[in-house]
Amino acid sequence: MGGFSNFAISFSIISILTGAMTLFDYGLKHGGPAQMGLGWPLVFVFTMMVVLSMAELAAAYPTSGAMYHWSTILGGRTWGWFTAWMSMVGLFSAVAAIDYGCAQNLAPLLRLPSTPGTLLLIYAVILLGQAVINQYGVKLVAWLNDASVAVHILGVVAVVGALFLFAPLQPAYYFFQRTTTTEHPYWWAFILGLLQAQWTFTGYEASAHVAEETHDPRRRVPWGMVMSVLVSGVFGYALLAAMTLAIPDVNAALSATDGEGHTIPSYVAIFQHALGGVWGSAVQAMVCAAQWFCGLSAITSLSRAIFAFARDEGMPGSAVLRRVHPARGTPGPAIWLTVTAAFVPLIATLYWPDTYSVVASVSTIGLYLAYCAPVALKLRKGSGWKPTAEWNLGRWSTPINVLAIGWTVFIAVVLVMPPNMVAGVTLVVIMGALAAWYAVSERHRYQGPKVMLGKHGQDASR
Repeated sequence: MGGFSNFAISFSIISILTGAMTLFDYGLKHGGPAQMGLGWPLVFVFTMMVVLSMAELAAAYPTSGAMYHWSTILGGRTWGWFTAWMSMVGLFSAVAAIDYGCAQNLAPLLRLPSTPGTLLLIYAVILLGQAVINQYGVKLVAWLNDASVAVHILGVVAVVGALFLFAPLQPAYYFFQRTTTTEHPYWWAFILGLLQAQWTFTGYEASAHVAEETHDPRRRVPWGMVMSVLVSGVFGYALLAAMTLAIPDVNAALSATDGEGHTIPSYVAIFQHALGGVWGSAVQAMVCAAQWFCGLSAITSLSRAIFAFARDEGMPGSAVLRRVHPARGTPGPAIWLTVTAAFVPLIATLYWPDTYSVVASVSTIGLYLAYCAPVALKLRKGSGWKPTAEWNLGRWSTPINVLAIGWTVFIAVVLVMPPNMVAGVTLVVIMGALAAWYAVSERHRYQGPKVMLGKHGQDASR
C-alpha cells in the first residue's frame, strides 16, 4: 500500500456516512440540533488528542500488532496480552455493528421485510462477500478503499450542495438549539448523545494494522491515521450542518414513517422532505455503500490484528491463524475467524432486539481502552519510551497524552451509564473471563512477541 491507500483504510472505517447517519437518530433524540453543532466538534478535538498520541507510537513501532505490540514493548507481555484482546473485542463488535447496520439500511431498499431473520440473512451475505474479497488480495482491498474515499467525499459534497442549494433551511442559530426527547436533564442527555460522534471516530488504528503492507510506514502510517480523523471531522461537520438545518421539526423527523406505516431513519425523512422521495432513497443507498466499504476495511484491520497475535502464539489455534497464503499474501484463516466471530453474537437479535445497540457501545469502549493502554504506558517512568524523528509531538507530547487518557476514561464511563448499562455489564463479564483465563493458563504459557520489536532495544518479552 502507498500513503493514500493507508489513509483510505482508516478513513473508510471511520466512515462519516456510516457513523453520522446510522446514529443520527440517537444524537438528535438526546441532544437535538446542538448535539451536531457542538457535540461533533467537541468529540473531534479530543479524538485528535488520542490519534496524535497513537501516531507517535505507530511511527516508532510500525507492526501489524499495533496497540498490542506497543503495550508489550512499553509495559510487558501482560499489558500486551490484555491490550490485544481489548482491541479484538472492540474490532469484532465494530465489524458486527457496521455490517448489521448495513443490513438494516439495505432491507427496505430491496423491498424486504426488516424482520430479525431477514436482517440476519442479509448480514451473513454481506460478511461472506467481504471475506472473499479480503482473501483475494490486499491490492484489491486497497483499490476498493481508494474508491471508498471517492464515494464518501463526492457523496458528502453532493448531499451538502443539494441541501444548501435546493432545500428550505432553518436559520443558522438552529444548529445550536438545545432540545431533548428523553427524560434526562439536558446536560446529561447531551453527554449521552456524544456516542454518535464517538462511535464514528473509531477504527483509525487500521492504518497501523497494515503497517507491514505499507511503503515507508514510519512516515505514512502516522499521517494516514491523523489525516483520516482530520478529513472525517471536517467533512462530517459539513454534512451534519446541512442535514440539521434541513430538519423541519425534530419530533416529526424522529417519528417519520414510510407509506406503509413503517418507521424510517430520520436522515431519510429529512431528505425526503427537503428534496423529494427519490433523494431519500438515493442517500439511503449511498449510506449502504459507505457501510459496506466500512465493513470491508474493518475486516482487513481485524484480520491483521489476529494474524499478529497468532504469530506470537497469543491465541488458541495460533498455528492455523498465523498462516498467510503464499501467492496472495493474505491471512485467510484470520479473515474467516473475523467474519465468523462477528456473525455469532448477532444471532441474539432473533430473540433480543437491543443486541445491536449493546454491540455498538462495546466496540467503542473496547477500542478506546486498547488505544489508550500504550499511551498511558508511554508516561510511565522507566518505560524506555523514545519518539522517532519521523513523527513526534515534541514538548507537547506529555500534555496531549494526558488529555487523551482523560478523555478515554470519561467516555468509557459515559458509555456504560443508563441506557447503556448492558454494554458495561457485558464488558465487565468479558474482562473477568479474560482475567481468569490469563491467571489460570496464559500467564504461564504466553511468552510475548518472539522477536525484539523495539527500535531502541526494549525487550518486548519481559
